[in-house]
Amino acid sequence: MAPEEAPRPAVAPAVEELGVRVIRKYPHADDAFTQGLIWHGGVLYESTGRYGRSSLRRVRLENGEILAERRLEPQIFGEGLAVVGQQLIQLTWREGVAVVSDLGSLEEQKRLRYPGEGWGLCFDGNALVMSDGSSILEFRNPDTMELIREVTVLKNGHPVPQLNELECVGSDVYANIWQRQEILRIDAKTGRVTGSIDASNLLSWREALRADVLNGIAYKPDTDTFLLTGKLWPHVFEVELVPR
Repeated sequence: MAPEEAPRPAVAPAVEELGVRVIRKYPHADDAFTQGLIWHGGVLYESTGRYGRSSLRRVRLENGEILAERRLEPQIFGEGLAVVGQQLIQLTWREGVAVVSDLGSLEEQKRLRYPGEGWGLCFDGNALVMSDGSSILEFRNPDTMELIREVTVLKNGHPVPQLNELECVGSDVYANIWQRQEILRIDAKTGRVTGSIDASNLLSWREALRADVLNGIAYKPDTDTFLLTGKLWPHVFEVELVPR
């Protein structure tokens, strides 16, 4: 009798290679060190960073007008941002606190503590999804910031470090990678990268000289498009994802 063959290891599906097609370009405050970006209720909510310059903003997309703004204390560096019900939750870089604010007034309501650094944040409908500059996504209770679970993000079997700003869309998490013009689409359950989005060449070479890195993803469900911007970028780009 012939020996039975050992089962072959399952091969993960290939990572889908995507690009972006610009639909519209909107003005963006080029002094905004963007760390978090959300499209909600027909307006943008934005978290900006840097010590002494961090803020929470509500912005009119069409003309870049800042409709409301609250500055953070000089010793706080603003980071990722998520909407949970009628609240905004804003991470801080090395201060170990999430600032919870009222969605309407932007006034601070309370602070929640968490260990380590805060980078990106989004809300998947049940849990906050948080990055800390590593290859790990942490899932946290939005009421307490208590850790529920975590996954390591793998692209073709290899960990992807420096995950930054996040956007939750259905069962996926879209993630900026610090200092790269690439956005990843990640299966939130497994951590596997299912798509790689090339978002390079959005800025002209002259604009790129004055700007910092790509960092800002907001999904518009009504049009199935994404709003992309970056730190000190002069524009917000509305794009659709296309094969490449």
